[in-house]
Order: sequence, then structure tokens, then C-alpha cells
Amino acid sequence: MNPVQQSVHTAKGAVFDLFHTLTARESTWSANPMTYAMLGVSKEAWEKQLFETSRFRLMGTERDPRKIVETMARAINPAIEDAVVRTAVENRLDRFARSLTHIPGTNLETLARLRQGGRKLGLISNADYSEILAWDRSPLREYFPSAVFSCEVGLIKPEPLIYLHCLNQLGLKASECVYVADGSFGELAAAKALGFTTIMIAGVIREIWPEKIGSRAREADFMIEELPELLPD
Repeated sequence: MNPVQQSVHTAKGAVFDLFHTLTARESTWSANPMTYAMLGVSKEAWEKQLFETSRFRLMGTERDPRKIVETMARAINPAIEDAVVRTAVENRLDRFARSLTHIPGTNLETLARLRQGGRKLGLISNADYSEILAWDRSPLREYFPSAVFSCEVGLIKPEPLIYLHCLNQLGLKASECVYVADGSFGELAAAKALGFTTIMIAGVIREIWPEKIGSRAREADFMIEELPELLPD
């Protein structure tokens, strides 16, 4: 076993991020345009809204998909027309539904093997309600009966309490678990500070945010490309 596999082998639990960690590369599950393109705004401005200035959606304060997109879009361009917002919302809902229902078989097999090996599985995701509407139809659901979504618990990564909430459900300590994620929201550094062994997965974000891999990898104990690398062949 390599060091990553040894860490997983000795762990009692494995906690995962959802999007860009367990989901497929975006190019494989949707040909739909990105939301910022539908709205006619820049990628940089849209991502700032998503990751820096939209706590209201991640906390679950706002649950309506249209209002979530409208609020972020008009923070960038107050003149965006209602019809443009409406089309972008429909597109975004479809994209996220596809992301949750088109999970790579190799990822599902990895989760199955982890569970068969006696490890408890946890999931923590920063997500708004519109992003998880299709969760009930996702093949991932059977592996995470107690998934922790920020919009449902009112806690957001990298706040320690959201990790502790998941650990309480698993009945484990952070030091007994690995945390596997793409590294958004500073989640890896926060998990590591709590005592998790942290593993960054880079393959999914390599096609959309390759420039972020280096800085995120420095916050993790290990880095892998694809989920099956957690286990020996």
C-alpha cells in the first residue's frame, strides 16, 4: 500500500465533500452552458458570488432557486432581465440534477468497498437547496444516509461545527477519519486543523480550475487524481 491507501486502511471513517469530489468531471455529464455564460457575466464575478458573498444561500436562508440566482446575478448586473434569469435557473437546475445522477461507477464501487471494509462514511457539502434537489435520485444517497448539507444545518465549511456535526453522527473522532475533498472554501485546512488526515482529489477540478490545484494541495496531507486511488487495486 502507498501512504494514501495506508491512511485509509487504518481509518475508521471516511468523510467526503460532494461536488467535484464524488461527482464526475463536468464535461462528462452535461453539455449545458455554465450559469455565468447564460447570465452574460464574467466567470470571475460569478465565482465571487458563489464562493465569497452568498452566505445566504449556503445557510439555507433563501431556498427558492430563482431568488438564489436572481440575487447573485443582480449583485453583478442589476439590469439583467427576468427572462435571462429564468432561463439560467432552469439550466442550473438541470446541470446539478445531472451532476448528482451521473456518478462514475468507479466512485460508487470505491464507496462500496470502503463500507464493506467496515468504515463509516460521512458527507459534508456546502450547497444551497437548488443544488441538492436531485439528491433523492442520486445513487450516492444509499452510501450517506446522514449527509450533512450546509443549507439544512445552517453551518458552512470551513466552520469547525459542520465537521463536528458529521463526526457526531458517525460516532467518531476526526483523528479516526480521513477527509477527502477538492479543497474549496478552505475545507482541507480546516479539516486538518481538527485532526483529520486530509486527501485532496484533483482530477475533477483539473479541467475547470487547474490554477487552484497547487495552493489547495499544500493544505492537504496527500493528493490523488481519482477516487479509486484511495484503495489498492
